[in-house]
Amino acid sequence: MLLSHYQEELIEAGCDEAGRGCLAGPVFAAAVIFPKGYFNPVLNDSKKLSEKKRKDLRPIIERDALAYAVMPVSPEEIDKINIHNASYKAMHLALDALHIKPELLLIDGNRFVPYPNIAHQCIIKGDGKYLSIAAASILAKTYRDEYMEELGKEFPHYDWATNKGYPTVRHRTTVLELGLTPHHRKTFNVSRPQQLELF
Repeated sequence: MLLSHYQEELIEAGCDEAGRGCLAGPVFAAAVIFPKGYFNPVLNDSKKLSEKKRKDLRPIIERDALAYAVMPVSPEEIDKINIHNASYKAMHLALDALHIKPELLLIDGNRFVPYPNIAHQCIIKGDGKYLSIAAASILAKTYRDEYMEELGKEFPHYDWATNKGYPTVRHRTTVLELGLTPHHRKTFNVSRPQQLELF
C-alpha cells in the first residue's frame, strides 16, 4: 500500500516524468499535490497498471488533487540540453504551473536539479511508494500517450499509437527504412533490430 505523505508538516508535491527512453516525441512531467492524509488503494506506479486503469485513474487524480500540472519539453529541446536535463526542466515547468506552492518536492529517482527555494527528496522507485509520485507518473504517462496517439495519425507507419515513441522493433525498422520525422530526437541512436539467424 502506498504512503500518503513523506512527512506531516510541509505541503508536498510528487513529481515524475514519462518518455525519457523514447526515440520520438516530447518528455512529459507532472506534479501533484494531494490533501493531507489522502488515500486511494488503487493508485500505483503507472508501469504496474494497465492502460485502461491509468485512463480511469486520471480524472480521479485530477478531481482529488489540491493542485496538479503536466508539462512537456520538445524533442528539439531534448536534443539541445540532453534528455536528463530535459526531464528536470519538464518537472520545473510543471512545478511553475501549480497554483499552490509546495514546500517539499518528492522526486521519483535518484537525481534532480534543485527547484529554487523549495527543498526536495529524491526517492528511488518513489512511484511505487508514495501516492503523489504515483499520481504524477500516471498523469505524465497518460498525457504523453494521448499526445503520441494524436501525432501517430500524421505518421501511421511508425506505429506511435501502439509504441508511443518507444524503440520497438517496428519503430526502429521504420526509422531505418523511411528516416526520421520532425518529431524524432535526432541525438538518439537508432540501432538495427537484432534478427534471428536460421541455420
